[in-house]
Amino acid sequence: MPLPARLNAVVTLGAVTVICSDKTGTLTRNEMTVRDVVTCQGHYQVDGIGYEPSGDILFQQQPVPLAEHPSLRALIEVIAVANDSELQQKDQQWQVHGEPTEGALLCLAEKAGFERERYQRLAVIPFESENKFMASLEQRPDGSKQLLLKGAPDRLLPRCQTQLSAQGDIEPLDQTFWLKQIEVLSQQGLRVLAAAGKSTEQNELGLKELDALCFYGLIGIIDPPRPEAITAIAACQGAGIKVKMITGDHAGTAKAIGEAMGLAQDGDLVVYTGKQIEQASRAELQQMALTGTIFARTSPEHKLRLVQALQQQGEVVAMTGDGVNDAPALKQADVGIAMGIKGSEASKEAADIVLADDNFSTIAAAVAEGRTIYDNLRKAILFILPTNGAQGLVMLCAVLFGLTLPLTPVQILWVNMVVAVTLALALAFEPAEPGVMKRPPRQAKAALLNGAFLRRITLVSVLIGGCAMLLFQLAVNQGFSLAYARTITVTALVVAQAGYLLNSRHLSSFSLHPKLLFTNLIAWLSIALLALLQLGFVYTPFMQSSFGTEPLQLVHWGWALLGAICIMLVIELEKKLLW
Repeated sequence: MPLPARLNAVVTLGAVTVICSDKTGTLTRNEMTVRDVVTCQGHYQVDGIGYEPSGDILFQQQPVPLAEHPSLRALIEVIAVANDSELQQKDQQWQVHGEPTEGALLCLAEKAGFERERYQRLAVIPFESENKFMASLEQRPDGSKQLLLKGAPDRLLPRCQTQLSAQGDIEPLDQTFWLKQIEVLSQQGLRVLAAAGKSTEQNELGLKELDALCFYGLIGIIDPPRPEAITAIAACQGAGIKVKMITGDHAGTAKAIGEAMGLAQDGDLVVYTGKQIEQASRAELQQMALTGTIFARTSPEHKLRLVQALQQQGEVVAMTGDGVNDAPALKQADVGIAMGIKGSEASKEAADIVLADDNFSTIAAAVAEGRTIYDNLRKAILFILPTNGAQGLVMLCAVLFGLTLPLTPVQILWVNMVVAVTLALALAFEPAEPGVMKRPPRQAKAALLNGAFLRRITLVSVLIGGCAMLLFQLAVNQGFSLAYARTITVTALVVAQAGYLLNSRHLSSFSLHPKLLFTNLIAWLSIALLALLQLGFVYTPFMQSSFGTEPLQLVHWGWALLGAICIMLVIELEKKLLW
């Protein structure tokens, strides 16, 4: 469930027109599994799913003896040793302690039977979003030193001059071959990583030493889409909300995942890269932000620019993030959404909402909740204003026309008190309107009270006030005492407001439909409580002496009930004709 850091954030989320979401862990399961490996020797398939280190590495449908595949062994060495994660089995379940991607790589090394315990790390350059790779200087068990890199292929290939051949020899780099393999893996929806390295004698590690490397191969990692996220994306699109995916992955990978997620609502997916964002002018970026569905190879800085570009076009933007560098974009967005599981403390501080489960479907549920809260706020206002207006109208007309006051001050106080503690609270528990996620987002700057609201407020005030005054005059004309007539008036106001509560439960749809009538049991409990309080008001001696009331005959309860039913039917007719 979403945890709002600011209470108005969920209401704002109900007005969102664009959701910019991370891919890994939000739209996908974040259960990384290596499925393919490519070296100069060929293409390998990997058995098994999740982080359980069981399964085979297959080459031409046969398990691979690592000693006979030197290029594969070199790749396995990189991903196993330049790795900060650990795999542990707990309650018969394998879990990764560290980054999920590194966990998947370590699982591959375990399947290959590679042992990394005797390596000694001398220096390291940790992964950063700016570099998109990790470099580690390691001392092997035999005492030699090896520089190992793993990361994004487009960041490693420019640093390589050679590649490891099928026989384990060093040969010139065939960049065209590797770019083709990257494209093939990406089109399958795989996240593609690369491994490279070289022998060295250095004892320190810096960016300037990361050149003239030998390229070992590629790893294709699958992160299955969340089925519930696919459903949630369709719900958001049905609600008029554009969903955009922002990821650091290769454009081909991002596009394949986007197609699987159903992001292509109308036509083909439009994919832009971080490099295109950097090169775009302000006007071009605004157009890209509107038309683009997927933004690949992006950095946290690109997120900020995209949010600003969308807001400049009048969009209400929700942005997800988990890193320290995501904080500016989360702060800039109309609704910043941080990840509760993998998110940094900085991102949680900057966000308006924290997702406890890091799941996109929770964002969609929060949008529906935001719309429901806003609807219920409007319903409460639409209920309270005319009920108060009816009482004011009764007293105003009596004063203007020189009539006997139909209510005493304490009786007005009674009506306000019992309605406030019973009926008004019931609307806070009202469930979502039917089709709440099938209507377009509301205008963020739209007035809370529009013309239709003012018309309803006026109509209900006149109907309830007029009914109360009519019953008061009928009672007086039939010779009943003033106290008795006032008791009828109070009862008429209370019963009419109970009936109007049922009207107010749905702003424009028919409230008396059998399928909708009992969806909020709190409303009926509040009406029952109101009835008990009103019976005590009318019939208990203590209340009679305190409020100046007299016991009513059953027929006069019928008057009040008939008046309430007539008002309810008129309001339902007004909904059908004018809303």
